[in-house]
Amino acid sequence: MYIYTKRILDVLFAGLALILLSPLFVIIMIILSLTSEKQVFFRQERIGYRYKPFVMLKFSTMLKNSARMGLGTMTLRNDDRVTTFGKFLRLTKLNELPQLVNIFIGEMSFVGPRPLLFKDLEKFPSNLKEAIYHSKPGLTGIGQIVFRDEEILVTKAKDPISFHISEIQPYKGELELWYLKNKSLILDLQIIFLTSWVIFFPQSILPYKIFDELPSKPRFLQIHNEHV
Repeated sequence: MYIYTKRILDVLFAGLALILLSPLFVIIMIILSLTSEKQVFFRQERIGYRYKPFVMLKFSTMLKNSARMGLGTMTLRNDDRVTTFGKFLRLTKLNELPQLVNIFIGEMSFVGPRPLLFKDLEKFPSNLKEAIYHSKPGLTGIGQIVFRDEEILVTKAKDPISFHISEIQPYKGELELWYLKNKSLILDLQIIFLTSWVIFFPQSILPYKIFDELPSKPRFLQIHNEHV
């Protein structure tokens, strides 16, 4: 019943959100079409349910072909590849809104593992790959909440790419497994609430109070949380 109820709620709320937010969509699309490189949408192939590829949508926030410039798809704080308006969209998470279309047509859900690139999937252990195979990717998830300061973390690292691969990705994998083992409608609602909460209160420790049974935080996250 969880799967079917979740799908019904995804369709209802994604459809309602698309209708209510359509004026905002139009405004953002007009601004993007008149500024920067006049690219409105960012499209990228990601892994979906049972490894079926789909095209994930976002509002464009970076220069064209930026994925080929040095850091690939990873971004740093004050990254020169991010456009002026793109910085605002990323800060407010408005760049993620087009994924409501992905949710409405059934390629994504509101909550689930973050949709991965095929090359990134290969870096995860086999048990996580198996869990992701049976799960629909989500607009948000526990990983996005815990790593809301990911850009800051990689910016401070001496070697951002190595740090992301050796430190961030393994713990993200543990978080995704925790979610997939405990998924429920109640947990999904908590994650949706906390996603909105940390946008307005990014330094809040509320997520750790609500989810006190999460996998133990790695040392670098403990140090970061102590200094924010």
